[in-house]
Amino acid sequence: MKLVFAGTPEVAVPALDALIASDRHEVAAVVTRPDAPAGRGRRLVASPVAQRAEEAGIEVLKPVKPRDGDFLERLRAIGPDCCPVVAYGALLPRAALDIPARGWVNLHFSLLPAWRGAAPVQHALIAGDEMTGAATFLIEEGLDSGPVYGVITERVRPTDTSGDLLTRLAFAGAGLLSATMDGIEDGTLEAVPQPADGVSLAPKITVEDARVDWKAPALRVDRLVRGCTPAPGAWTVFRGERLKLVSVQPVPDRTELAPGELAVGKNSVHAGTGSHAVELLWVQPQGKKPMRAADWARGVRIAPGERVGDADVR
Repeated sequence: MKLVFAGTPEVAVPALDALIASDRHEVAAVVTRPDAPAGRGRRLVASPVAQRAEEAGIEVLKPVKPRDGDFLERLRAIGPDCCPVVAYGALLPRAALDIPARGWVNLHFSLLPAWRGAAPVQHALIAGDEMTGAATFLIEEGLDSGPVYGVITERVRPTDTSGDLLTRLAFAGAGLLSATMDGIEDGTLEAVPQPADGVSLAPKITVEDARVDWKAPALRVDRLVRGCTPAPGAWTVFRGERLKLVSVQPVPDRTELAPGELAVGKNSVHAGTGSHAVELLWVQPQGKKPMRAADWARGVRIAPGERVGDADVR
């Protein structure tokens, strides 16, 4: 089939690579989000998908909005049979959905109908799911509600961050998307409607969502930190400034600390929660690089009974 691939972040690159390598399909063009400011200089930088497509000599389309007339006209001129999508980042209008004869097929990083939305991996980790996966489905105008072509499963490991899990799903999902394109092309795959039961939503995690509630149980704190790593980053407040929590570890046998209360050992920093303590392993003070929590604690000289999380950010 002639394909137009739509995607933007690094997590979409493995799927693009798999389709470029396929001897059954032609990636005629790539659709991605416009260049965005990045780095200290805030200069405009092309998306990872755009950079990969340019390296491969593939035409790159960067509409501000996918309803733009010039974009739709160019898409019609290319005449794709199918448009595979991975984390493109914009809603597709009906005018675009109608162009490819075999539709737009999305690779979504959850076991649909669970976790429909922008942040399925983060929500799966925060909720404590033991199993997740990825699914390919035919895009409709509803939110991730279209019929499913195929799924893969992936066990959630006890120390997984959303970055760890998303990386594994990106590579496993690339194979699923490529196989889905093959099955659509040769007529061996039929999309199956999603069940009405089991729907859950995964909206984008905001910075405020990522603030740690120290009255929550330790497992909840651990899941929030892992689910928000690397982005947007779980955080708390210490002495009026934001302190990012890069990694923590539950300490079940330490229960005497009040929620947020800090206890500093020779090479450890523990914080109380609503159940038992967690050890702060890596933290990132405001304006600084990540560091071992024990090194941070020595530098700030934590007083007995001091807490994290009590005050608002100055």
